[in-house]
Amino acid sequence: MSSSNHTGSYFFLTGLPGLEAVHTWLSIPLCAMYVASLTGNSLILWVVRSEPSLHQPMYYFLSMLAVTDLGLSASTLPSMLTIYMLGLREVAVDACLAQLFFIHTFSIMESSVLLTMAMDRFVAISNPLHYGTILTSSRITSLGLAIMVRSIGLHIPAPIMLKKLPYCRNHQLSHSYCLHPDVMKLACADTHINSAYGLFVVLSTLGMDSVLIVLSYGLILQTVLSIASKAERLKALNTCVSHICAVLLFYTPMIGLSMMHRFRKQASPCSHIVLSYLHFLTPPVLNPVVYTIKTKQIRLRMRRLFQLGGVGIRVSQHH
Repeated sequence: MSSSNHTGSYFFLTGLPGLEAVHTWLSIPLCAMYVASLTGNSLILWVVRSEPSLHQPMYYFLSMLAVTDLGLSASTLPSMLTIYMLGLREVAVDACLAQLFFIHTFSIMESSVLLTMAMDRFVAISNPLHYGTILTSSRITSLGLAIMVRSIGLHIPAPIMLKKLPYCRNHQLSHSYCLHPDVMKLACADTHINSAYGLFVVLSTLGMDSVLIVLSYGLILQTVLSIASKAERLKALNTCVSHICAVLLFYTPMIGLSMMHRFRKQASPCSHIVLSYLHFLTPPVLNPVVYTIKTKQIRLRMRRLFQLGGVGIRVSQHH
């Protein structure tokens, strides 16, 4: 660690400051979250694929959300577990740049899918008779490809630009995973171009998506209020509850995080890190739970699956 060459080829990740003594214990809930995310999202994908009645636009978009959540979990949690379970904080520069690329790419994908789901709810409520003809399989596929191209294309330059920068400071990152602003601030060169590019990406993706989601719900509310029957109004709004929860889970910690960046001196490092964890870790864990609770078809299919599992266990025990 003493040689400049060795130090220059590594960054050092950070756990929760002041809680190093209980890092091993903190790895238990983190492991549980990782398993819950992988299990929940995999089950959503399996249910949608195996149930013909769920072969509809809304559930295809839900499958996209599940894939994105799996990607986000796989990008963030492994490096966190190595810190909390094994105490390994070193990460090679190339591995760090690869991680930040995937974290930011899947984060933008999640935002894009949430926007697409908002548009899906608007079409379903405002034009239910032509819902299937407007959102055809080919259009859904095209939207999925557009989301991938947009998310990957916008983030390819970021690690390339960071790779060219010299790093001559302490190489201590503020989080348990690599993020673009966090790595950029360790450079000992002019980073105005990197900063401007990062701001452009955030505003043109997360910023624009959040505004369009709000506008979509404004149009949805306008359509719902024009429905004469109160029961029909409630039924229409109820189809949006799961999506609203998913949007709040994703955007609320992110807004809090950006506010903390503005008022960094007043915020403790620990609260900053916890809010970051909420932003990246809770949506992949809770989205499958929310959609299972609020979506009758998925709930029934899950119940059938666990009932069959229970029957299978009893039969094997009997034999």
